[in-house]
Amino acid sequence: MSKARVRFAPSPTGPLHIGGARSALFNYLFAAHQGGELVLRIEDTDLDRSRPEYEEEIITSLRWLGLTWTEGVDVGGPHEPYRQTERLETYQDYANKLLESGHAYYCFCSEEDLEAERQAMMESGEMPRYSGKCRHLTAERVAELLAQGEKPTIRFKVPANTLYMVDDLVRGRVSFDSNNIGDFIIVKSDGIPTYNFAVVIDDVLMGITHVIRAEEHLSNTPRQLMIYDTLNFKRPEFAHISLILGNDRQKMSKRHGATSLVQYREMGYLPATLFNFLALLGWSPEGEEEILSRDEIIAAFSLDRVAKNPAVFDLDKLNWMNQQYIKRLSLEELQETLRPFLEDSPFREQFLRLSEEQFKLLATALQERLVCLADVREQGQVFFQDPAYTEEIQEVLQGESVSTVLETFVRDLPDCGEAEEIRQFIKGLAKQLKLKPREVFMPLRCALSGEMHGPDLHFLVAFWGREESLRRIGMARAQLAQ
Repeated sequence: MSKARVRFAPSPTGPLHIGGARSALFNYLFAAHQGGELVLRIEDTDLDRSRPEYEEEIITSLRWLGLTWTEGVDVGGPHEPYRQTERLETYQDYANKLLESGHAYYCFCSEEDLEAERQAMMESGEMPRYSGKCRHLTAERVAELLAQGEKPTIRFKVPANTLYMVDDLVRGRVSFDSNNIGDFIIVKSDGIPTYNFAVVIDDVLMGITHVIRAEEHLSNTPRQLMIYDTLNFKRPEFAHISLILGNDRQKMSKRHGATSLVQYREMGYLPATLFNFLALLGWSPEGEEEILSRDEIIAAFSLDRVAKNPAVFDLDKLNWMNQQYIKRLSLEELQETLRPFLEDSPFREQFLRLSEEQFKLLATALQERLVCLADVREQGQVFFQDPAYTEEIQEVLQGESVSTVLETFVRDLPDCGEAEEIRQFIKGLAKQLKLKPREVFMPLRCALSGEMHGPDLHFLVAFWGREESLRRIGMARAQLAQ
């Protein structure tokens, strides 16, 4: 049995959409589970919208997600080139074969003619499709028009009264009636092939055995089957995976928040989180466990457990999952992942002056609190900014026992205390002063940070050290004296 070969073939017309990332991941998982190969091909025939920077961003995003491929546009391979605009001669050769065999023909209809035809069909209640009038041009008339400098398209001649069927590995048997499909363009007037033509030629020449792609491509399948059959190509297996919907059951769009993989990276979602989360969007393993390692997902992945129904993008679940992955990071890994976000924060200069021990304390204090890594820009402010005593904070500081708590804290605070030592010290103040823990913790938090909530107090005090902590208490006592 030949090795399974799949491909991911994005168009570089924008950042990698979350749906495209999921399609790439499913292809990767299928190949990895089968011991097969993944090809990365770039479909850049949309000359007006394709950009090299988008191609680069797509590759970077896929690498960040943790995907690898056997051959492709950036790594080369035996089926080069992997960029469609570098394969135009190949497409033209096959278009010429279809012309010569009578399965395709030149079409000289203008856009205005085609639009008028579409409107007339719609008004008469017919499904809009090309009428095929250029099918009947004589060879002499075609030669005459070409000699006049006309730039025709090339259309595929759709067989009449033919049923095209595909046993989709996700959706089951799907059939298409050729009578509902008009003769379609395979090469545009500028010589650029259309998607439905180029994709077939590429998949055949690159030995693709399985085409795993989004459900929205299902309508393209009959046109591609016609080309496979007419050129006597072996059809691949098809698997059309469901759409991704927002919580409102509408197709994912900007109104649902971030839609591209790079946006999730910039917000501080971990690649392992997205790998796990996207794998579960439309696929479910056996069992109830949702936090799965890469190897566990690869070992369990199969197309027969991919759902036909649309997958709902649950942001709350993604946030929960990312929080779990952040909690599982080692301290060294956490520091490494937090560093770029801290270096791109309002307190960058203060961060760069931190000792290694202070950085460890900051990371440890925030690890249980972060949903996304970018949250450190907000939650980390308390470590660097002076306290601001709002009316709510001042009300806490007006408490009956606050002066005693602050005075005792200043008098007994250990020198250069470790975080655990500070925790035991603050805990002991409540017993020493015969107060409830809240009557100690809340005034100290408000005095030291100007906040009523935040990271555990003992981490903050250990981070600031004795001198800075006493300075902050002094600010609070001065506020009380006003």
